[in-house]
Amino acid sequence: MPRGYMEGPAAEEAERRLEELERGPAPEKPEPRLAVFGSTEEDPEPHFLGWRDDVNPDELFESGRAWGLKVVRHAPE
Repeated sequence: MPRGYMEGPAAEEAERRLEELERGPAPEKPEPRLAVFGSTEEDPEPHFLGWRDDVNPDELFESGRAWGLKVVRHAPE
């Protein structure tokens, strides 16, 4: 017996894809950058100090202004 409509997983996938096309392309995620995290006298808990392009972790440590430094890849928000 022929069906005039779809049902089941194929219909759900087709509906999901149609909704996706109506919304348009997903916004591109920003590229991860190198971020510097560490502790300071003002805030002894490890926290974001700045982007590696703007902050030199070696200088921060040598000057004693920050310690426990860590450079990680982090996506900007």
